[in-house]
Parts: sequence; structure tokens; C-alpha cells
Amino acid sequence: MKKLSGKTAFITGAAMGLGAGIAKVYAHHGANLILADINPDVEQVAHELAAEYGVEVIAETIDVTKIESCKAAVEKGISKFGRIDILCAIAGVCKLGDFLEMSESDLDFHINVNIKGVWNSTKAVLPYMLKDNGGNIVVMSSVTGDLVADPGEVAYALSKSALIGFTKALAVEYATKKIRVNAIQLGYARTPMAESIAVQSNPANPEAVLEEMAKAIPMRRLGLPTEVGELAAFLGSDESSYITGGQFVIDGGSTLPESVSVGV
Repeated sequence: MKKLSGKTAFITGAAMGLGAGIAKVYAHHGANLILADINPDVEQVAHELAAEYGVEVIAETIDVTKIESCKAAVEKGISKFGRIDILCAIAGVCKLGDFLEMSESDLDFHINVNIKGVWNSTKAVLPYMLKDNGGNIVVMSSVTGDLVADPGEVAYALSKSALIGFTKALAVEYATKKIRVNAIQLGYARTPMAESIAVQSNPANPEAVLEEMAKAIPMRRLGLPTEVGELAAFLGSDESSYITGGQFVIDGGSTLPESVSVGV
């Protein structure tokens, strides 16, 4: 039996990038899926995964910044599958900008999607997990903010580091209710977000930015969404049954070097 067989996962941000990669791995491991995204392309992702892996998949177009939108999608998922065992709160955004030049709307953009999006999706799913006597929540944070940062990332760093506090506090609050909460701290993976950062940094040659990112990583490459998916699948499965409140760095070693110019 596959490690996620018989489980149902609700995955936000599932239309592309990390969310789609995680959904693919979850399907590979036998989970039924509720895929949610503001992008209607999530319907195509659902269709492809159902056909390839033979699991049941439904897609919901939602806005994670709106609690009622999250609740409506969760209720449809419950109507279809009867339960939700795992929440993967993946939806996120990043807009670079000089701190003094960033507007209040830029700040709100990060807070509303990256923080409130996780808050809202968790609020929508958690009551059903409690009713079913347990569940796992996987939060997509970042190495940015909590461990490292680059210029222009203040709003993004603020929002992603806040999710570490959210993870730890929620894990403690619901540990006795058999709810586990863990955070993934991702470095750079080859996703639309990384590509967007590259475009913002060097519109004339974004690929050069991605190449420089890879050079600064000890493994000399960006991660794959499916590699992140395997970590998310572990945290969502019974294999991680004694782990909660954890922070799991997956970055190819990018946070290890003290300097890029010292040593042999």
C-alpha cells in the first residue's frame, strides 16, 4: 500500500510550480486530492493527475485571501471525500522592491496571500480534522526571513518568517488533538516564483539570474518542485507521526556557506 493511500489532501496554490509539483507527488503516493488555486488552470492539473495516477481529484478555483472562499472549497471537498486528512498550504507570492519605495498595497499583497492565505485555509480545514480526530498541516515557509535574506525582500521575508511562528504556535495548541503542524523552509527551486524574481531582478536576461542563483548553491542547481513534494509527502504521512512544530530546510545547502569568496 502506498503511504498516502486512503488519505485526502487539500493543496492550495496547485495550478503551477510548487503546488502542482506537490500535488503530483501526493498523487504518486496514492492520495485523493482537492486542488485549489485562484488560477483556473488548476482544473487541467487535476485532470492530468487523475488520468496519470488513477486517484480521485477535484479542482476548486478559490481566493485564499477570502475566508469564505476557502470554506466553500473545503466544504465541496468534504462533500466529495467525507474528510480531509492533510492540508498543504502552498499558495504564495513574492514582489521585490526597495523598502522605502514599497507601497502599503505591496505590503498587504504579501500579508494577505502569504500569511492570511495560510490562516484562512487552516481555519477552513481544521474543524473537520478535529471532528475526525486528527490531521496534518504542512505550511510552505522559506529560508528567506527566518534564516537569510537578500536586498529587496523585506515584505516577503516578513510574511514568510511569520509562518514559522504560526507553525510552532498552532502545533503546540493542537498537539493533544492529534493535529500535527510542520513548516517547509525552501531555498530556490525552479518555479514560476523563482522565474518571476529573476525577471524582476534582470528583465533583459532573467536566465542569467537563475544561473547565478544555482552557482551560489553548494549542489550547484535549483531544486525541483517534486523534490519539495517528497518532503511534503513525508510530513503529511504517518511516517512523520512523532514530528510537529518542525522547520525543515530544503535548499541544496544554500544556507550553509559563510562566504562565497573564502576557502579553496
